[in-house]
Amino acid sequence: MIMNSISSLVTSEWLFDHHQRPDVVILDATWTLPAQQRDSQRDFRQSHLPGAQFFDIDAIAEHNTSLPHMLPSTEMFSLCARQLGISSDTHVVVYDSNQFMASARVWWTFRVFGHEKVSVLNGGMWAWLEGDYPLESGAKLPRALGTLKSERQDHLVVTKDQLITKMGSPSHQLVDARPSDRFKGIAQEPRPGLRSGHIPGSRSLFFKALLDQESPTLLPVKTLERVFEGAGIDPQRPVTASCGSGVTAAVIALGLYQLGQDKVAIYDGSWSEWGLDDALPIITEAAS
Repeated sequence: MIMNSISSLVTSEWLFDHHQRPDVVILDATWTLPAQQRDSQRDFRQSHLPGAQFFDIDAIAEHNTSLPHMLPSTEMFSLCARQLGISSDTHVVVYDSNQFMASARVWWTFRVFGHEKVSVLNGGMWAWLEGDYPLESGAKLPRALGTLKSERQDHLVVTKDQLITKMGSPSHQLVDARPSDRFKGIAQEPRPGLRSGHIPGSRSLFFKALLDQESPTLLPVKTLERVFEGAGIDPQRPVTASCGSGVTAAVIALGLYQLGQDKVAIYDGSWSEWGLDDALPIITEAAS
């Protein structure tokens, strides 16, 4: 079972009651796909939760690669986290306004770098607005520098070479969080130059299947159990999650975390890396 005393999900009621505490830092992690034609930083300046900072997964990332928003170095993450006012005793609460894209990714990122005192606002901006809680506008307000020192937890990250090795293990489960038509290879990938299909041996579970149909909140535990079971995924066995670029895979990790599985790894390169390499095997619906 998970020993961390900090819940991975908090409600808008809880956050409203605690948002002014000095040991709570709120991060707006809103990220959108190009087709959505939104500017997340502009949206943040127009409206955000009181005292929130903006966490840009494209800026706080490894830039010596052509792959999108890959994890930053430990040094870069520590520096950026400290600039956001985060120390080892800080409770980080992440939210977004786009169905967990990418609040779950930022939640996972903090855990990758050893900071377990991190939660996601269940329902994000939608839940905050539903509670009729106040908002702020304008640029983020500076905070006193934090003192966080990070230590990377490599077991939460899978590389391409590691995944190739894991593919031969009968106990390993690979879950693909992309929509089923992209998984099957019958829909074109949104990023140019990528093949269509999925990694051999992977199972399809669209990340939105973990969300309530009436609201962008994570499903209750018992319902999550049924969803994972229906997708052929055993939460008690090792799991690696992937998606288009390592963002919505974190929703799979967050869902499994609710079921007691706190060691779900994410293939950070995901399909942006695998689908680009013609030497790597893929499966399509026509070939399966």
